[in-house]
Amino acid sequence: MLESCQNAEERWGGVHLLIDRWLQERKELVHAYAAINSSPQAPSANAEALQHFCEILVDYVSAGHFEVYEQLTSEAKAFGDQRGLDLAKQIYPRIEVITEVALAFNDRCDNGDCHDSVSLLDELKHLGQLLHERFELEDCLIEVLHNAHQQQPAPAL
Repeated sequence: MLESCQNAEERWGGVHLLIDRWLQERKELVHAYAAINSSPQAPSANAEALQHFCEILVDYVSAGHFEVYEQLTSEAKAFGDQRGLDLAKQIYPRIEVITEVALAFNDRCDNGDCHDSVSLLDELKHLGQLLHERFELEDCLIEVLHNAHQQQPAPAL
C-alpha cells in the first residue's frame, strides 16, 4: 500500500497543490495504518494510535469527497472531457461504498466498539484492502481527470 502511495506522489506531486496535500495525507494515513498493524499489542490496546488513524482516515475521505473529486470533476467539465466525466461516474460509486465502510469503522471506534481484538484485526485487514483499492481508483481519476488536461491550454471563459 505504501509503495502505491509513493508512486502516486512521484507521478502527480507538484502538479496541483490540492492533490499534493491530499497525497501527503494519504501517506500519513498509510503510515498510521501500518503503525496499528505493526504493533506487537492488539490494536484495541493501543487506543491512541487507533484514534490517530481514525482522525486521518476521516480527514482523508472527507477531503476526497468535498475537495479533490469536486475539483477534478470541475476541471473535466471546463475542458469538455466527456470521457473523464464518464469514468468518474463509473468509479465514484465504488469509492462511495469504501467511504461508507471507512466511516462506519470510525463510528464504531468513536463509540468504543473497538475492543474485540480479533474482530478489530479482521476489520482493519478488510479496511486496508479497501483503502488500497480506493487509492488505485483515485489514482485513475487523477490520471484521467487531471493529467489529461495539464498539457492543454485553459479554455477561454
